[in-house]
Amino acid sequence: MSHYPAASFIKSANLPKQFVADSGAEVAFAGRSNAGKSSAINTIVNRRGFAKISKSPGRTQLINFFTLREDGQRLVDLPGYGYAKVNMAMKDHWQELMGSYFNQRQSLAGMFLIVDIRRLLGDFDWQMVNWGQEVGCPVHILLSKSDKLKRGPAKAALLKVAKELEGAASVQLFSSLKKDGTSEARAVLDKFLVCG
Repeated sequence: MSHYPAASFIKSANLPKQFVADSGAEVAFAGRSNAGKSSAINTIVNRRGFAKISKSPGRTQLINFFTLREDGQRLVDLPGYGYAKVNMAMKDHWQELMGSYFNQRQSLAGMFLIVDIRRLLGDFDWQMVNWGQEVGCPVHILLSKSDKLKRGPAKAALLKVAKELEGAASVQLFSSLKKDGTSEARAVLDKFLVCG
């Protein structure tokens, strides 16, 4: 059974004026294309197909709003970033849309940043961390696909990222395939929503 039985899709937004009403509390999920963001969302919500998974990276091109609970708590799936095959106009549009989202949303209570453990933090990931800091939004990083590494290297990657962040964000290991780290991620999500 889903940890969030009332979870459901609300709407997609391609422009700031299409965002849902800025009330309650919402947690945004961001990540590089192909980092496993949709899989992470589906695992945490425990609902297969809740966030659409595509074989082609970069398919989440809109900001997707979901209800998590009926008391105004939401999950927001942000567009994947950093995918080379997307044209410049689309990249610029994403940049503007994301900037508007972070600068406007008073209901933003936290952000999950999904990072492939084999790639670690890139420029776009740091931009998301910096955006979070600028607007006073706590950031929690999921080092996804941790099942792809043996335990020792996975732990080493976790320590390396934690050291680089210097407290700018919290970080954990996560695997959608093995469900590793799911309870920890849900606890952080619930904390963000309540504190927001």
